[in-house]
Amino acid sequence: MGRPILLVEDTPSLSMVYEAVIRKAGHRAECVFSVSEARDKFTKTKHQIVLLDLLLPDGDGMELLSEFIAAQPDIKIIVITANGSINRAVEAMRLGAFDFLVKPFDETRLLSAVENARKALASDVNLPHTQTEGAGEFQGFIGSSDAMQGIYDMVRNIGRSTATVFVTGESGTGKELCAQAIHDVSNRASGPFVPLNCGAIPRGLLESEVFGHLKGSFTGAIADKKGAAAAASGGTLFLDEICEMDLSLQTKLLRFLQTSTIQPVGATKARMVDVRIVCATNRDPLTEVRAGRFREDLYYRLHVVPIHLPPLRERNGDIMQIADEILAKFNAEEGKNFTGFSPEVRDIFTSMAWPGNVRQLMNAIRNVVVLNDGPIVLTEMLPSEVTMPNRTSSSVRSMLKSSPDAMHTEEQPSNVSAFIGTSLATFEREFIEATIDFCDGSIPQAARLLDVSPSTLYRKKESWEKS
Repeated sequence: MGRPILLVEDTPSLSMVYEAVIRKAGHRAECVFSVSEARDKFTKTKHQIVLLDLLLPDGDGMELLSEFIAAQPDIKIIVITANGSINRAVEAMRLGAFDFLVKPFDETRLLSAVENARKALASDVNLPHTQTEGAGEFQGFIGSSDAMQGIYDMVRNIGRSTATVFVTGESGTGKELCAQAIHDVSNRASGPFVPLNCGAIPRGLLESEVFGHLKGSFTGAIADKKGAAAAASGGTLFLDEICEMDLSLQTKLLRFLQTSTIQPVGATKARMVDVRIVCATNRDPLTEVRAGRFREDLYYRLHVVPIHLPPLRERNGDIMQIADEILAKFNAEEGKNFTGFSPEVRDIFTSMAWPGNVRQLMNAIRNVVVLNDGPIVLTEMLPSEVTMPNRTSSSVRSMLKSSPDAMHTEEQPSNVSAFIGTSLATFEREFIEATIDFCDGSIPQAARLLDVSPSTLYRKKESWEKS
């Protein structure tokens, strides 16, 4: 059966509950109530799995964590913390903790953490998957800046946990890539990774997309449908643009997080699923909470481990490293003979703010490779949004700020001359992107302002990213 689990919890009643759950699942447990007792037990037994409360009567659980890891690097320590001390738990993860539990937690969450620790011991899947990657590459990310090295370290540490992760960052910074990386370095890597864009699905269909439905449960339900939550069982469910989720569905998502059960539309019984949640938004989630658009209790359930991806303009030295990699990739895909960038182009790239971040940089380089033959990327090959980034975009933003309803009136903006000579396609893209920016990244809000369907904007954005 292996060595017993060491349970370090100073509250006797909680210790009894945790021990009963562990024993019921077929594991042995040894209970101690202080730092000194934990040291003595560990010295004798060298436990492989430890459940460690960070707040102990005779010392700091963090010190005990560091001691155990130093003595036995492959140990799996699951720290236990109160809801108001999540920052300490995140710090414990950085120091090498395997996972953490936030009080109060249920039996399912406790056993899931223990089982994941046992699987990690058996297969060593918690070792970094990036040993063959260069210092500037990690799970699809490119960049050697200090900001990105910090992101890589954080993903390595929290990937092996089962804790919910909340990824924030501007559009184009790689939030889905980050979610995929968290999945790929986790114990769930062999399970499914299911992404779902909450803003791209009509509100009336979102519940069905997340939780599924039964045949005949509503008009158009011609067959049973497995929702994203069920499809991701055993793996990771990535909820992108989570702040776009309707408030009524937020309530059901909260229940799902609390109970680990789903109830498809039309079903009479709920059923258990084993899913790790990673969510993302390009908005400030706390601002959405204060505005009443996002439930506060759901925010605290999801915002357990936050990761903020830095914009490209703050990643010193990464721009040309990314550009060189992208050029080589597209060059091979298109069968071209590009070998590099001219000094003038490098100056332009490194001085740009890149409001669209890595996605904008990729689109610009793909445009160059598709329309030109090389061998050097010259200034005249660059798309107008790069060579003249401030002409149309700033004019559009100025018009929106001065009169956001101007598009619904017959009044002609005074700065319309700035768009003379701009193609209709370029103007449309600039106008739509500026409107989305004006709406703080909310595509549904921008769609309402432009009087179009959100799906129309999503299709256009997708086509721009592929062009």
